[in-house]
Amino acid sequence: MIRDLQEQMEAAAAALDFEEARRLRDTIGLLRNGATIEEAAVADGFTRQQPGAMGLGTSRQQVVPPEGWKPPRKPDLMTRGKR
Repeated sequence: MIRDLQEQMEAAAAALDFEEARRLRDTIGLLRNGATIEEAAVADGFTRQQPGAMGLGTSRQQVVPPEGWKPPRKPDLMTRGKR
């Protein structure tokens, strides 16, 4: 099954049908990682993260402070270092 899919992927790439080749490559990856033939046929490849979905062009999550949290008071610069 995987050999047939690899041949189809290579034929699609030779025909410059890169979307079909990508879909076949992802299906082969799913099969190699233990998915059944039915699961691999239903899945549309891997779900990739969209850029900026979690912040400004980054994959880092935005920090949300806990409920009721207040930032600490800023120090008074006029009394700094004096006792």
